[in-house]
Amino acid sequence: MQPEALLQKEFAIQGGDFVNAGESSCMIRNTLREIGVDSDIVRRMAIAAYEAEMNVVMYALHGTMQISVYRDEILLTIADKGPGIQDIEMAMQPGFSTATEEMREMGFGAGMGLPNIKKNADVFNITSRVGNGTKLEIRIFLDGKKTRK
Repeated sequence: MQPEALLQKEFAIQGGDFVNAGESSCMIRNTLREIGVDSDIVRRMAIAAYEAEMNVVMYALHGTMQISVYRDEILLTIADKGPGIQDIEMAMQPGFSTATEEMREMGFGAGMGLPNIKKNADVFNITSRVGNGTKLEIRIFLDGKKTRK
């Protein structure tokens, strides 16, 4: 059972809204800085949050990003309503992308989003149902130890 969060915030993300893309992850970064979280942890969480937010903007109809700060960890949960991921194992491969040509012209779709999220997380879980949506859980431990489950 998870203890009560010291801080919890939720952000709505609109699919296709490239104008406001990145605002939620920026607010998360600023909030973590304000409460005194170690700068390396802030950087890792900001990267994971941005990559996850961009995936919602690029592929889903809409989604939510929720951050919960606990005494010993930060949990970031992203859930979207969208097409889902057909092959998670393939999507986790660096360079694999289903981005459209238009997305690539805007500088997105290099196929590094999910691999970057996993690289920056201490614990990363992804579930997806085709035709329904995708959920990510990203944990970063505040003591810097990646060995806990």
